[in-house]
Amino acid sequence: MFGRLRTSFSRFRHSMRVEAGRGNQTHNLFESAAAHVAACAEDDQEPMDEASTWVSPEALSFGVSEPACRAVIALAREHDASPGTVARTLLGLPVA
Repeated sequence: MFGRLRTSFSRFRHSMRVEAGRGNQTHNLFESAAAHVAACAEDDQEPMDEASTWVSPEALSFGVSEPACRAVIALAREHDASPGTVARTLLGLPVA
């Protein structure tokens, strides 16, 4: 039983990290997400494409949500508003 868990976890962990193609340097999920989000904010396609090769697409999608959540929380605190209000404002939706 523990062997299966260890194997599954190892596969999951490996899917979160992929060789970057620059020697032995590896990038983890959050490094890839941070690079992708920063490149997206700067509208720079080349770094976005590079960061998306560092981890699986599923992992990147999951990882991108983490900086998005943290940004919404930081903006909500800064503007003394709820995270829901800030998220809706960022997306151009009417405040509920």
